[in-house]
Amino acid sequence: MNLLFAHGWGFDASFWEPLAALLPEHAHVFDDRGYFGRPAPTEIAGPCLAITHSFGTMRVLTNPPPGLVGIVAFNGFDRFSARSGRAGIPVRVIDRMLRRFTQSPETVLAEFRATCGDETQVPTPVPDPLREDLLRLRDGECPPPAVPLTSVQGGADPLLVREIRESVFPRGEVRRVSHTGGHLLPVEDPAFCAETVRAMVGAQVA
Repeated sequence: MNLLFAHGWGFDASFWEPLAALLPEHAHVFDDRGYFGRPAPTEIAGPCLAITHSFGTMRVLTNPPPGLVGIVAFNGFDRFSARSGRAGIPVRVIDRMLRRFTQSPETVLAEFRATCGDETQVPTPVPDPLREDLLRLRDGECPPPAVPLTSVQGGADPLLVREIRESVFPRGEVRRVSHTGGHLLPVEDPAFCAETVRAMVGAQVA
């Protein structure tokens, strides 16, 4: 099975290294939005399973690749911002990030990653795609998944509080898995995540 890895906002394809190393039996394709360098558009042939993190889930749901047979979404969501009747991050919080981002993208990015639990040094960002996707986080809402989706959420996620985690993916064929970790599950517990991916692969080829 081809595995398509799609990272979240403020990260890049290197985010997936711990998890991908535990799945050598599958072919890997890494999407990269170009937040820290040149983007890497994905080219994938044949059936594929999307492995997504956070905002990467929205990107795959909005523009699913040909041959997509399933999604394993870690800390994922189909909508990020709050609206009437739907829990989410308040729009005013995202607007404040956007205003500050215009003046100091490095600071906003470092603070966001620290909130997620990542204390590593942030590379020099490319502002345009980051700002574009921050607007998508504020305004976007995805269609329901057209393929089976496994949603893996962290009970200690500092970004997606319980009300948000419980409201994601309200429609579609969705299997829900809970973990005790935070917002960076593929880095925090790659072994658990690898077994979750294998279970989804097994379900698709059975």
